[in-house]
Amino acid sequence: MTHPHPEIRADVIVLGAGIVGVSAARHLQMRGRDVVLIDRRGAGEETSHGNAGLIERSSVIPYGVPRDLRTILLYALNRSADVRSDWRFLPRILPWLWQFWRESAPGSLKKAAADMLPLIERSVAEHELLMTEAGLLEQLRRTGWIEAFRSPRSLDQAAKNAAALEPYGLHLDILDGKALRQREPHTSETLIGGIHWRDPATVPDPGGLVKGYADLFLRRGGRFVHGEARTLQQDGIEWTVRSQDGLVRANDVVIALGPWSDTALRPLGYRVPLAVKRGYHVHFRPRADAVLHHPVVDVDGGFLLAPMTRGIRLTTGVEFAHRDSVPTPLQLDQTEPLARGIFPLEDRIDPRPWMGARPCLPDMRPIIGAAPRHKGLWCAFGHNHHGLTLGPVTGRLLAEMMTGRETFTDPRPYSIERFTA
Repeated sequence: MTHPHPEIRADVIVLGAGIVGVSAARHLQMRGRDVVLIDRRGAGEETSHGNAGLIERSSVIPYGVPRDLRTILLYALNRSADVRSDWRFLPRILPWLWQFWRESAPGSLKKAAADMLPLIERSVAEHELLMTEAGLLEQLRRTGWIEAFRSPRSLDQAAKNAAALEPYGLHLDILDGKALRQREPHTSETLIGGIHWRDPATVPDPGGLVKGYADLFLRRGGRFVHGEARTLQQDGIEWTVRSQDGLVRANDVVIALGPWSDTALRPLGYRVPLAVKRGYHVHFRPRADAVLHHPVVDVDGGFLLAPMTRGIRLTTGVEFAHRDSVPTPLQLDQTEPLARGIFPLEDRIDPRPWMGARPCLPDMRPIIGAAPRHKGLWCAFGHNHHGLTLGPVTGRLLAEMMTGRETFTDPRPYSIERFTA
């Protein structure tokens, strides 16, 4: 005779064990809350696994839509490796793209940058805090990343854009070809120069880092169970989720499900304009004694090469397609020859490319905070390209809000009510 699992009680359920959910769970735990973390998979195995490993302190201006017609036409016709669209999906995402375009106007982008700056400014420091606690600080590479160019015109334009960021006090070096080769001796002369952004930090295994933070949470008494977020229900003043270990109950629940967050919110009556930008990566062995010291973005080529624990990771730009449709890693095939032209790569290591989906909101701000119509319902998702960057600082801000502490910054710009009012 089988006995039913006993109920699991906690103060808080956190749904989603990516970088945002794990960080929120640990920060709530640091402030005295008993937390159960729930995911259908292990920690850091979805979107958090597959990024370029950048903690992007220098990204003070959000990634908006380019305003020049030539670039937009290249994107629309799938003629650029930066952006690819599944044309069958375009009718569904056009309203979102229109909203994204409007939010990318200069005045709106300036406001978004101001709203995001308090999070960006603290991104590296909040990772340092968790890494120190988790015994992982040696993984933090404080060497920045390099934006590299194939044409003098591209480099000149990028240098002008960088000069406009002077008020932010960022540390950067403009590199000619010789200076670039001094920092990355094994890159080819196809790259004629670049910008070395020195404020960001990088990590060689982002998925492993999230697992390390989750292990810290467990060592300090947290619980992690496997379950399905779609079983979330409100039961009186409590929230319940079914898990493999039994029914989990708590007064508060956090939706930190990245690109799946709307599937938990929609049944509760919340409509948020969450879209996904899919991306791919694959690893290569470097040839012979070739070494890559920094992540290098080939801006004109439309890809990034990053030195990772597993090898050299080639990551792509953006694919607009349905979150759950079959992977189409055409951008990897398109950029691999270009990557081989700037750095000596051997064969692919991975049997098949990895694909992930970045959760994106059209105004380039995440949703962090309480849902207005349900007591005890909290949100932390929609970080666009900066999930890894902003996971720990989001966890801190959310935990401060949930425990009634003074918040380090005004959380109102990240309220879900900007979409649901």
